[in-house]
Amino acid sequence: MIALVGVVVVIIATLGGFSIAGGHIPVLFHISEFVTIGGITIGTVLISTPTPVIKATFAKMKLMLRKDPFNRALYLDALKLLYEFFQLARKDGLVAVEAHIEEPGKSAVFAKYPKVMAHHHAVEFFCDSMRLVIAGSVPPHDLEAMMDEEIDVHHHAEALTVSAVQKVGDALPGIGIVAAVLGIVVTMSAISGPVEVIGEKVGAALTGTFLGILAAYGFLNPLATGMEHLNGAEARFFYFFKAAVVASAKGFPPIVAVEFARRAISAESRPTFQEMETACTGKAKE
Repeated sequence: MIALVGVVVVIIATLGGFSIAGGHIPVLFHISEFVTIGGITIGTVLISTPTPVIKATFAKMKLMLRKDPFNRALYLDALKLLYEFFQLARKDGLVAVEAHIEEPGKSAVFAKYPKVMAHHHAVEFFCDSMRLVIAGSVPPHDLEAMMDEEIDVHHHAEALTVSAVQKVGDALPGIGIVAAVLGIVVTMSAISGPVEVIGEKVGAALTGTFLGILAAYGFLNPLATGMEHLNGAEARFFYFFKAAVVASAKGFPPIVAVEFARRAISAESRPTFQEMETACTGKAKE
């Protein structure tokens, strides 16, 4: 949500400053420049970026519009989910957990926590890891290494979306210059015309450079940086699940296993131990 506010601020500041300086906003909008810059940008993306990365990029942008997707409320729900799973495994055995992790979409346990279910990659990561715990054939230290490797693979895939947006942002000033040069070519063909016409065409050409630079440094590059921060928060969510699963695999009691997970949460989103205990057990410590 804050990203959308930033976009609005950039637009208002740009157009407002231009108007205060005596400019007329309609002169900034030349359909030819938008067609040239937009078309070239889309074409370069299609040439350079695989389809799965394009889809993942749009999904990441959509996630950025949500208000702090990895907040304290999400982590509290995730802690409760983990505690419920570990308690179920402790009381009824690991076999009782198997049905839930095989089809999390149909699980009564997962259904209680829609905020967690919204992060399907993390849920899939948790379920795959719990399958190994149920199998019992992977020692905890090897399980931890496997989970680290999967986190690295996922983080690398998510980094491709940042790289794609960053490269488009870096290319936009050059694309804006292309649009400006084309505008100057058009101006040269009308050089014998009235001064007003020549001035209008030169202004339209300069608009191409303006749009390319604004799109790069006002929107695309900041968006790439925001996506990078979001990827870091998502990776932390994976490490959160890893800490709990490995602790459980080592035989720690449920409340201790979720405490391992709580310690893996960033300070700004981490609930206190008392909050976690109350949320998980329903009992406040006196």
